Amino acid sequence: MSTRPQAAVTTADTTATTTVTTPADTASGDTASGDTAPGDTASANLASAEVASPETADGPEQVPATIPAALARAAARWPHDEAIVDGDQRLTFADLDARTAEVARALVASGVRAGDRVSVWAPNTCEWALVALGVYRAGAVLAPINSRFKGVEAARILRTAGSRLLFVVDGFLDTDYLTMLAEQPAPPALADIVLMGSATGRAGATGWPDFLARAEGQPDAEVAARSAALTGDDLSDIVFTSGTTGAPKGAMLTHGASTGVYTSWSQLVGLRHGDRYLLVYPFFHTAGLKSGLLACLLVGATLVPHPVFDVPSVLRRVAQERITMLPGPPAIYQSILNTDLAGYDLSSLRLAVTGAAAVPVELVRRLRSELGLQTVLTAYGLTETTGTATACRRDDDPETIAMTSGRAIPGVEVRIVDDTGAPLPPGEPGEIVIRGYNVMRGYFDNPDATAEAIDADGWLHSGDIGVQDEAGNIRITDRKKDMFIVGGFNAYPAEIEAMLLEHGGIAQVAVIGVPDERLGEVGMAFVIPRAGVTVDPAQVIAWSRERMANYKVPRRVEVVDALPLNATGKIVKYELRDRVRAAEQGAGAGAGADQVV
Repeated sequence: MSTRPQAAVTTADTTATTTVTTPADTASGDTASGDTAPGDTASANLASAEVASPETADGPEQVPATIPAALARAAARWPHDEAIVDGDQRLTFADLDARTAEVARALVASGVRAGDRVSVWAPNTCEWALVALGVYRAGAVLAPINSRFKGVEAARILRTAGSRLLFVVDGFLDTDYLTMLAEQPAPPALADIVLMGSATGRAGATGWPDFLARAEGQPDAEVAARSAALTGDDLSDIVFTSGTTGAPKGAMLTHGASTGVYTSWSQLVGLRHGDRYLLVYPFFHTAGLKSGLLACLLVGATLVPHPVFDVPSVLRRVAQERITMLPGPPAIYQSILNTDLAGYDLSSLRLAVTGAAAVPVELVRRLRSELGLQTVLTAYGLTETTGTATACRRDDDPETIAMTSGRAIPGVEVRIVDDTGAPLPPGEPGEIVIRGYNVMRGYFDNPDATAEAIDADGWLHSGDIGVQDEAGNIRITDRKKDMFIVGGFNAYPAEIEAMLLEHGGIAQVAVIGVPDERLGEVGMAFVIPRAGVTVDPAQVIAWSRERMANYKVPRRVEVVDALPLNATGKIVKYELRDRVRAAEQGAGAGAGADQVV
């Protein structure tokens, strides 16, 4: 595993910063020189920010070395600006500083030590953000839990992380977190459960006011000392992978990687002071925690957390809060564009960042023309890369934005390699590998999985298949595991999905490989029609035969109302495979009214 650089830190107070000077962005990409070993110099690896932010356009930005330092800087720069808006709660950056200091003192009084893990199992709320920032200020490590998890899954995370405290809410989507957890063996390290936002506790859990009351006897000095002692190389989070490919593994992320990546990301996408950011991504994922909460801290944007995505409520909040930034997976934008937008004032929208699935060129154009978005960008990353590895640039054309995920962010290398690890030339498909300061420290308490993911030269093997063009832009074609073989030809679902999205009647699509006696495997497409359109499966297959190589053409098409999504908007394809297997084992593989074989 590669050596991670330590940020230069001033420990006199909590506003430690690192001066970063990076080369200007060029059309040929920002990838560092190919054979420089990671960790050779701190300046090279901390060049996370191509950063002359709006506040320091005449010189290099001071990138905060830690997340508490980012919060301290925000409170000093923009004390009276809104930091978080959640229902009736409207916190300025000064309020956020004071409230998170209170949470940090309460954590210390609760026995949380520097380096201890603290978990949050809840939907997006203001309190979620307060706890996360309080955990960082107390020198502890945040280990968030997917809000959709059941008790057995949450208990496994708590045991794996060794979490000392757990924060939950008193119910979400008819889910009783406490009851589900009580049905599982008690995680051995867990000392307390706190009900965020609840006036009173319940059996086995402490109420929010009682938890905060613990801060009253705790002096500020201990929290200040812990925050000041942090360095950029210290762990900030253990973020567990989504589990769509097996048991979740905890990626260990650092303070310096987090602040560096999202200083750079914010400038690349154009997030700036005064923006109002509607967050539909969950906080438990890097898309919500890092490109949401942390990015807003770094630039002075207002965060508006949203607990559950549904089109009417999102559109109302855009109008009410004058939202300028609305990130999300393509499915969210497709849903919005398939809605009657009359009566909603969306004129404030300026910026969208998407990824996680195929993005049709037409979607980019419609977002600009119908929603009035000035900037629409795509990006790519993994939990293991602190959430980001590549991004498009604002001056890229719609085709580049739709068909690629951009090029490496500054200070990071991205390659396409063959099965032996040898680099491949532009245009040749292979595995995407990433090296740089953004790569995780490793998987928590899992050295075997770490060694499998990060090779001896420091390259993180993504498991994703892609191609790279001459400019360094990456096009994701698929995950290795999702590839299927049709009569000896490799078929990549993401490529087929992108082509099917050009069909005028299809709003969303997912393609999987299913068994076939003659060819071994063939493609099966699950399609959601556009609003008001009737899709004929036979016509889709005929349409595909005119546009795709024969082995890519789906042999089966099923029209569905919805696709199974995880909490971050990615399609959960194993559920589709399970559905097909169950149908074949039960009623057989015969086609229904909306399916053609």
